[in-house]
Amino acid sequence: MDLSTSTALVTGANRGFGRALAAELLSRGATVYAGARNPEQVDLPGAKPIALDITDPASIAAAAEATGDVTVLVNNAGSSTGADLLAADLDDIRLEMDTHYIGTLSVVRAFEPQITTNGGGAILNVLSGLSWVSFPDFGAYCAAKSAEWSLTNALRLQLADRGIRVAGLHVGYMDTDMVRAVDAPKSDPTDIARIAVDGIAAGAYEIVADDASRQAQAALAGGVSVLYPMLP
Repeated sequence: MDLSTSTALVTGANRGFGRALAAELLSRGATVYAGARNPEQVDLPGAKPIALDITDPASIAAAAEATGDVTVLVNNAGSSTGADLLAADLDDIRLEMDTHYIGTLSVVRAFEPQITTNGGGAILNVLSGLSWVSFPDFGAYCAAKSAEWSLTNALRLQLADRGIRVAGLHVGYMDTDMVRAVDAPKSDPTDIARIAVDGIAAGAYEIVADDASRQAQAALAGGVSVLYPMLP
């Protein structure tokens, strides 16, 4: 698609990967709404700050009402509580699901009508290599991302005849605040943003952006013994 004639909304665009995505879209000539809980924190020249909390139905409705010209929706906003499934507070686990699954779905439901009315376009859901493999230390996040992957697959089929291509971006660790405590190789968010926006422009359905995600995807075919070789 021609991004220079598109209007994009990026959730969680005030910092980190969301800001990198908004900047990349702007560099290609798109009009960009930068969604954030606190829009005054948006400091990206050229972006249009807009208040948007994806866990608040009233905030989502107000953002949809305030726009009307969106053709590209990027669901980037996320949470990372570090909750494991057995010991963590259930409220933290619910937050992960409310953000990545219910929140993403709610934003899609609110903005799909205007994307359809505007002749179709694209939706990009920022997923993870952890959509495909789970680690106990943050099992709630992995479960929520797996649910969002399933959501992406279902919406891809459901929205195809409305002229909306739904893509999923799978990526491992990026050098952002969310994983600042993780001691592991991390991709530059600017590089991943370029790969993601290339995928939108090309009409890709699935964007696997780094080696960690490609390895997780390949391991799916091997089953449990390949995904989790540490099991007895």
